[in-house]
Amino acid sequence: MRLTKRVTAIAAASMMAVSLAGCSGGSNETTAAATTAATEATTTAAATEAATTAAATEAAKEAATTAAAATGSVDVSDKKVGISIYKFDDNFMTLYRTELVRYLTEDLGFKAENVVVQDGKGDQAEQTNQIQNFITQKYDVLILNLVQASSASEVTDMCKDAGIPVVYINREPDASEEERWASEGIAATYVGCDARQSGTFQGEEILETETKGDINGDGKVSYIMIQGDPENVDAQYRTEFSVKALTDAGVEVEELLLQRGDWDQAKAQQIAQDALNQHGDKIEVIFCNNDAMALGALQAIEAAGRTVNEDIYLVGVDALTEAVQNVIDGKQTGTVFNDHFAQAQTAGDIAVKLLSGEAVDPVNMVDYTKVTQENAQAILDQLK
Repeated sequence: MRLTKRVTAIAAASMMAVSLAGCSGGSNETTAAATTAATEATTTAAATEAATTAAATEAAKEAATTAAAATGSVDVSDKKVGISIYKFDDNFMTLYRTELVRYLTEDLGFKAENVVVQDGKGDQAEQTNQIQNFITQKYDVLILNLVQASSASEVTDMCKDAGIPVVYINREPDASEEERWASEGIAATYVGCDARQSGTFQGEEILETETKGDINGDGKVSYIMIQGDPENVDAQYRTEFSVKALTDAGVEVEELLLQRGDWDQAKAQQIAQDALNQHGDKIEVIFCNNDAMALGALQAIEAAGRTVNEDIYLVGVDALTEAVQNVIDGKQTGTVFNDHFAQAQTAGDIAVKLLSGEAVDPVNMVDYTKVTQENAQAILDQLK
């Protein structure tokens, strides 16, 4: 339409020039006047077209901005993301943060230099200092895997006062804190998996064995529980619901030992070794709150001359590559896939929504997947 109007204006100017030239009878002065008139008309038409184009362009920009706001999208190329992981040497969180950084930079468009990841080193004071530095440096959004989930209220208030939205991952704050975010309209949210589901899946994996966990046939399942950090809600739920799955199915249980292993392979190996020395063949099941500890327990089981799935069962959580391979090889009864791909991508997507000012749910859960010999190879292929 704009091009048609411009052509019409230029044509009209040319016709005027021809008309003036015809009336002149060949006079140079008249011809010059006609030429000037044509030039001015053409210039005026071009100027009108330029103004119209500029106005349309500005209107288009405004419309695009309005549309972007309506869909919750935002240009993230200049946005800074501060990430703090409770400690870098955690097997699962290494997988998680690797995928999180990849997704933010490769799929969502954040610049690599604007995505900063720091190691909390298992020290809440250290991590709080990192968060304060992110705030001082005016980061646009924070993604936090807290050392202590109980610190969430303090950290949330720091971020709220600075006007910085925060996405908590992996370690869930308590329900009252999450309710506060919703009731007070605080730009904070949690992304994770429901640890009750993972514990239930562990119990179901024991129930699905030939003996339902009762290897010695004495009518009860005797177990030891190697727990993560008991302050962590995931450890609490996995501990409770793995056993609850058995009792809900009518199975009698006997707890021989409950001891914290702090998610650590070496600590779990020592705990399992001591328990096997003390209780011997009485131990039928070893529950571990994560796969790193299950790997440690396996070392102790093999050193004691026991055989997984023959005279003892072993389950973990996370679906670490080595653990899934052990399930395939019959060295671990089962594990539970703590889907770090889906969690990391959900955390990234929600960070963008918060940056756009969009309201989000205070809790965003991703499902676990039970890993047994039937599907372990498929899970392993996905992990590789």
